[in-house]
Amino acid sequence: MQYLIIAIALIFTFHSTPAATAELDVKINAKTPSVTVQTSNGPVEIMRNQDQDATIAPAYAKTSRKCPPFCIQPMQVAPGVTTVGEVELLEFAKTGGKLIDGRTVEWHLDGTIPGAINMPYTQMADRLDEIGCVRGADKKWDCAQAEKVLLFCNGPWCGQSPMAIKAMIREGYPTDRILYYRGGMQAWHVLGLTVVEGDM
Repeated sequence: MQYLIIAIALIFTFHSTPAATAELDVKINAKTPSVTVQTSNGPVEIMRNQDQDATIAPAYAKTSRKCPPFCIQPMQVAPGVTTVGEVELLEFAKTGGKLIDGRTVEWHLDGTIPGAINMPYTQMADRLDEIGCVRGADKKWDCAQAEKVLLFCNGPWCGQSPMAIKAMIREGYPTDRILYYRGGMQAWHVLGLTVVEGDM
């Protein structure tokens, strides 16, 4: 049994090292074959799908959805909030930054970015204590110690994370501590990046 545990540990170590991932045919970019992030279930290696014939998941293949509510979101969701792409998201996640999936629970459970926590846009204004704010006796939030966070939802046509961000700002969250991944799960799927089942 002890030899089996050692063998499994060696296999995991080999597959987690830069030398092993450097052999990937489909890398994130020329310098980064994959990125490992910490999740509530342990480390997860984020990489692109190695099947070069893979296609996008049907849930993200639709090009047209009724607007409203599925209207194209602006690149800058609010003044002072920085919009980022996949490489910036991965750098943020790699350093332990808090990724927030602003979608409803059903979407989150169906698949999310590794390491993301679910804070649905409908609950955001009441859950700021989970990201560094403190509610005062007057019921107002003090966000002087707010964490830097990155929010995403389903893609450029999804208003869930923009609504969450607007709720955060309304409650006093500093805009310079909010990042917005506008591409969301649609762009994540298009690029074949690792998706995990969400947890509660």
